Amino acid sequence: MEITLNELAAHLDGRVIGDGTVLIKGVNGLDEAREGDLSFLANPRYQEKIITTGAGAVLVKPGVECPGKNLLVVTDPYAAFGRALELFHRRQRPAPGIHPQAIIATGAEVDPEATIYPQVYVGAGAIIAARAVLHPGVVIGDNAAVGAESILYPNVTIYEGCIIGQRVILHAGVVVGSDGFGFAVPGQENRKIPQVGIVQIDDDVEIGANTTIDRATLGRTWIQKGVKIDNLVQIAHNVVVGEHAIIVAQVGVSGSTRIGRGVLIGGQAGIVGHISIGDHAMVAARAGISKNVPAGQIYGGAPQQPYREWLRAASSIPKLPEMRNKIAALNRRVAALEQIISKKEGETTDL
Repeated sequence: MEITLNELAAHLDGRVIGDGTVLIKGVNGLDEAREGDLSFLANPRYQEKIITTGAGAVLVKPGVECPGKNLLVVTDPYAAFGRALELFHRRQRPAPGIHPQAIIATGAEVDPEATIYPQVYVGAGAIIAARAVLHPGVVIGDNAAVGAESILYPNVTIYEGCIIGQRVILHAGVVVGSDGFGFAVPGQENRKIPQVGIVQIDDDVEIGANTTIDRATLGRTWIQKGVKIDNLVQIAHNVVVGEHAIIVAQVGVSGSTRIGRGVLIGGQAGIVGHISIGDHAMVAARAGISKNVPAGQIYGGAPQQPYREWLRAASSIPKLPEMRNKIAALNRRVAALEQIISKKEGETTDL
């Protein structure tokens, strides 16, 4: 595929500085780009690389200048780079149809435009909508539903009754609808509480490899529209994740917690159950969140603190050995002074 920089600018809602007739044939990073490639500058600290890059054009923010280079000025270079990648690397949709080695249970409904690969199992009463793609090893439980244009990569498991919306992407090994971790008399009888709810995943959600989302005890565990969840995340029963939230790898969210709209949660954070994280709040990586987080606030640390307070506390940790030595030295000086004072008081008493 070839496209002029002017045509690409129109597609990306940008403005050209330089030669708009130059042909763009692909997309690459600043270091790897060559003539005919489009690259991007999202972080100002790498601005010097524009001078040395071999790219035919560079996506930049307004205000960036580099005489002699072709620039495509856009509001968000990284987002525009993503759109350019989609343009130059269009994914071919696989041919529709059900492979003979797939197993479709009686009563399941598979749209003729869906693609069902070998070794897929679709349970009784399940519904697979148009242009959905189920890769090898996918298991769809009884009465579950997969929406239009959703893609389930190898070995994804959707338990019975769970609902997957439209244009959802579930990467390899995702498990949706396994039992919530509910046991009475814990540590003694460990009596299992039946988990009879479902998981509902709304439109345009993407979930990373080997992430698990537990079904609700009652009602639903609910992942709302546009949420993006990384690899190896655990979402417990009855959790609600608000629209367009981001959850990074190895996060654990305990039962019945509510995560607000647009929340950002850093990797390896742990979140206890039955709390709420307000809309557009941020949780730092490896934080331990045990109380509600107000909307729009940033928290970090374990136990949690407002982010700036946590940074101040964390910055003191490397200084602790030096501080300990200073305190020990001060204690010795104080003890010596006390001895001197005590001796002088004794001499005064003798007089």
